[in-house]
Formats: sequence, C-alpha cells, structure tokens
Amino acid sequence: MQMMVLTVSLVLMAVVALIFVAAVRSAGIEQAPANTDRNRTFLIYGMLIVGVVVTAGSLRQWPHAISSSTETVQVNATGYQWYWELDKEEVPIGKSVIFNVHTKDATHGLGVIDPNGRLLFQTQAMPGYVNQVEYIFSEPGKHQILCMEFCGIGHHDMTSEFNVVAK
Repeated sequence: MQMMVLTVSLVLMAVVALIFVAAVRSAGIEQAPANTDRNRTFLIYGMLIVGVVVTAGSLRQWPHAISSSTETVQVNATGYQWYWELDKEEVPIGKSVIFNVHTKDATHGLGVIDPNGRLLFQTQAMPGYVNQVEYIFSEPGKHQILCMEFCGIGHHDMTSEFNVVAK
C-alpha cells in the first residue's frame, strides 16, 4: 500500500512538473522586456529543481520497512470505545517491537508515552485496517497508551499500560 502511495505521488509530481515545463515553453508575451522570459524560465526551473531535491530528500527513507526477523515481538493493540486491549503486558528492552494497531468501532489514535511523560510514537487505529509501528524501547518502566484522537464522550478514559522489561 505504501509503495502504491509513493508511486502515485511521484507520478502526480511528474505531471505537475511537465505542466510547468509546457507553460514555460509556450509563454510568448510580446510586450514584455526581453529578459522577462529568461528570468521567468530561470525561476520556474529553479523552483522545479528545488522541489525535486526537497521531495527526494524527505521521501528517501519512505516507505519504512517493518522488519520480519524472529527477534521481533508482535503486540496486537485493539481500540474499542473507550479502552485499549493489548495481547501482551510486557515487552523486552532493546528488541524490535511491532505494534499491530486496529479498532473494532471508531477511529482512534494510539500514542505510546514513556515513564517521563514523553510521546514516543503514535499511529491511527482505523476500522478494517491494521497499521503497524515498529519501535525499539531503550528504557525500562511502565509505558502508557493514550488515545490521541477524540473518539467520543469517554475519550479521556481510553488509556492502557504495559511494562518494558530487561530480559
């Protein structure tokens, strides 16, 4: 799915770039000063090059691959109104943990908070779809899960906890 989104995005960016190039080539203003066309062409090509460089730089590591080694721990997190159900209460420190996040009712946002109150990561929980997030925990302790998307009257109570332990 992510590869398809990336491919569609790149194709649409190429179409926009071709439209810019066609606009530059067909610009034929007779009353403008002679250097106006040259300046406009330079500006459009410059913006096009900067856009391609920024896009390539920001999408270089995308889509993110989820590892599939035997060292990974899978945690299934299911959102309901208004609680989280986890199939594991403990995860190991220093190992790859993959959270398979989904919901049975409304859209939720799974956010994992470390013992110091910092948000480590978040993802959407959507009906009919499983989002995966891979994370390696570096400090032990009780981590909290909060719903990060307003899901109704009991949203503020939609929390859960799990422990990160040394094994």
